[in-house]
Amino acid sequence: MASSSFFNCTSLLTPIKPIRITSCCHTTVCLPQFAKKSTPLNLSSSHSISGFSPLIVSSPNRKPQSLTIVSAGKGYKMKTHKASAKRFRVTGTGKIVRRRAGKQHLLRKKNAKRRTRLSKTIQVDRSDYNNVIGALPYLKVNRAN
Repeated sequence: MASSSFFNCTSLLTPIKPIRITSCCHTTVCLPQFAKKSTPLNLSSSHSISGFSPLIVSSPNRKPQSLTIVSAGKGYKMKTHKASAKRFRVTGTGKIVRRRAGKQHLLRKKNAKRRTRLSKTIQVDRSDYNNVIGALPYLKVNRAN
C-alpha cells in the first residue's frame, strides 16, 4: 500500500513569490505564496509535505524577541456586585436609596398605613455608604450627601 501512489502531496502547492509585509515598527514578515496544481496527492507514509517554508520575521534594529501580549495599561477592572446593584439605586441628587424590609409576605395582618409606609424607598444610612460603594464601584454617588 505504501508503494502505490494515490495522490502526490508535494506537487500540490509550489512556492511562487514571497510577500513582504512591513508594519509601523519596521518589522518585515515574509510569507510564501503558493500556486495550486491539479496533480493528485501522494498519501504514502514515506513522503512529507514540502514547499512550506517557516515564517521569517526580521527586524533591522533589534534581535528577535519572544512574543508577549500586554494589556492596554488600564489596570484592574473592578467588578460590580450584581445582587447589590439590584437592591440599591441612586437618586438624581446622588443619594443611595433602598427598599424597606417587611413588604414581601404576611401582609394581611399589617394595616394599610404600615403597608404604604413599607412601600416607599428610604435613604441608605451614612454608616453603610462605604459597604454599598465597595460593592458598586461604578455607582455615580454624591459622597457629600
